[in-house]
Amino acid sequence: MLSITPFLWFDTQAEEAMQFYTSIFPRSKVISVMAVTWELEGQRFMGLNAGPHHTFNEAVSFFVACETQQEVDTLWDKLLAHGGKPTQCGWLKDQFGLSWQIIPNVLPRLLGDPDRAKAGRAMQAMMQMVKIDGAALQRAFDGA
Repeated sequence: MLSITPFLWFDTQAEEAMQFYTSIFPRSKVISVMAVTWELEGQRFMGLNAGPHHTFNEAVSFFVACETQQEVDTLWDKLLAHGGKPTQCGWLKDQFGLSWQIIPNVLPRLLGDPDRAKAGRAMQAMMQMVKIDGAALQRAFDGA
């Protein structure tokens, strides 16, 4: 069976990044430290210290679907630690410049609702947010 593994080009911090990410996600493990290899929530990653020739940008991001607001809040805070930068609509860049989307599962459900007026209110609320607040989205969806 084929597998696809994200391979991340770092300047000099591949091992530091691996240690950081595996400290955040509970189902993680370090696999190799040659070309660093780790697993987060069942997804394998590889990284390499290859110099400053290429840098990360928003063209690729890691989408994390969260069951609860507590998961959103916890991951958001941990990924921003040590110099990360929040952007908008649930996106952030971590200290290594990788883009993440930390999204509560309620968001796609509300935005995909057949009642386009309700979905539109949820969309308008989301567009005003940096970190996604699922309860606030639900209130906007409900017209409250």
